[in-house]
Amino acid sequence: MGDLRKDYVLDKFVVVPEANQAATAGDKPEGSKCPYCPGNESMTEPALLALVVQDGMLQRLSDSEDSIIEDWSVRVFQSKNPVVATGAATSYSDKPLYSEPAYGYHQIVVASPDHKQSLSQMSVEQWGNVLVVIQDRVRWLYTQKSVTYVSIYVNSGVGAGAQVAHPHLHIVTFSTIPPVIELEAEGSHRFMNENGNCPACNIIGVESSGPRQILATDSFLAFCPWAPTYPYEFWIYPKRHITSFSKITQKEINDLALMLRATLGGMSKALKDAPFNLVFHLSPEKKNSRQIHWHIEVYPQLNTWSGLERGFGVFVNNVRPEKSAEILGSASRKELAGLVGIV
Repeated sequence: MGDLRKDYVLDKFVVVPEANQAATAGDKPEGSKCPYCPGNESMTEPALLALVVQDGMLQRLSDSEDSIIEDWSVRVFQSKNPVVATGAATSYSDKPLYSEPAYGYHQIVVASPDHKQSLSQMSVEQWGNVLVVIQDRVRWLYTQKSVTYVSIYVNSGVGAGAQVAHPHLHIVTFSTIPPVIELEAEGSHRFMNENGNCPACNIIGVESSGPRQILATDSFLAFCPWAPTYPYEFWIYPKRHITSFSKITQKEINDLALMLRATLGGMSKALKDAPFNLVFHLSPEKKNSRQIHWHIEVYPQLNTWSGLERGFGVFVNNVRPEKSAEILGSASRKELAGLVGIV
């Protein structure tokens, strides 16, 4: 697609498009038609994976030159407007004007065939299907050449950068570790050397019985962090120490599906369908000694940053995380009760 340019001094990267080409992040609607809806499959790249539910069994299929898979539950394909591309030119430049090819895969995961069904409304079963597909993609992508990191994220709502209203996720790979993950891994590595245990496991112990807890299931804990960047920001951590999402069990997938549905549903009701971003923070799965306890972070987009945030990296949050947890926790527990049949 273009270049991955590094800041003169900081470990900050920016994707810059080729000359006479605009940078985009995902597919856009063509006229009044949604490219992600059933019946419009020809508007996207062929399905690399189409999850089909038949007789209670999941089948992993893919499009061919002769046929397009129909009646799918989850569909995955290459983005037509990728942030990164495998056909990027292999050109590098030296410091201080360092750049490298924006090489990688950009895949779209359509989370539901129902255009009007948001991620906060999907069934727990459907969320489970989505997580199974994401796990499949992560495993496959890490077998590919020049894939150092697999990023997974959601843009929900125009205010969060969504190009298409249909519920979907992005999977984008990089040939280098993203700066935020690198910093988190370095901090975790340093903490473990100094204290002898995982910082995330320590955090889980603190937040499990604290005022910032939102919801707990058998395998996961949702809480508002002590120093949140965004109002009503919350994180979801697996309770057991694990660095790889691709290695979680089916039982944990089912539990995570319940947690995501309950917390996103609660957030949607409490914040009146506010736009949000959701990101997976995963450890690099290729040879790397610095690992992180994998988790999910959710950022509601309610405010516009000021010069203080943009220019100095000092964030002003107008809602205390304890208050955020109180509001989100109440709404999420009501969602969970409805999902599991408790009146």
